[in-house]
Amino acid sequence: MDQMTRRAFGAAGFALLLATSTTFAQQQSSMVRVRGTVEGADGPMLTVRSRDGKTMHKVRMADNVAVRGVVKASLSDIKQDSFIGVTGMPQADGSQKAVEIHIFPEALRGTGEGHRQWDLMPNSTMTNATVAQMVKDVEGDEITLKYKDGEKKIVVVEDGTLEVAAISVGRDGITPPM
Repeated sequence: MDQMTRRAFGAAGFALLLATSTTFAQQQSSMVRVRGTVEGADGPMLTVRSRDGKTMHKVRMADNVAVRGVVKASLSDIKQDSFIGVTGMPQADGSQKAVEIHIFPEALRGTGEGHRQWDLMPNSTMTNATVAQMVKDVEGDEITLKYKDGEKKIVVVEDGTLEVAAISVGRDGITPPM
């Protein structure tokens, strides 16, 4: 699995969900997602640099804005009947390979319930649902998620592979400072 986090839906500085409507179904059609880094704040105004690093957005926080934290979690923190969100990639057998898993606190149960296209990467999906079953398999864990209109099988592969964003290499006998 690429990333495992316990995340309350949307975290300031990572993904800002902007909407003008009041119900989630209405929000889906009027929502703009801005993924990036908060570069500055001035009262209720945020300056956000998009993940492409080029675009700057001005975002006004509502008077009752919810800011939720993110903490590290493991697969063992997911229990039967947990409400989770899974960013996944469709597989040939119809399952979804987990890219990220977000464990919702009980107060957010039902938030965005269902399965839909997502914008994390091309062809990615988001499934917010209740854990119906968890099965350990030789090739990884399988989680069956049930939501109002269906269910999805999620495959979680944790292979211990590390991902790096930068590599420092010494040259001519110089060891990089760490």
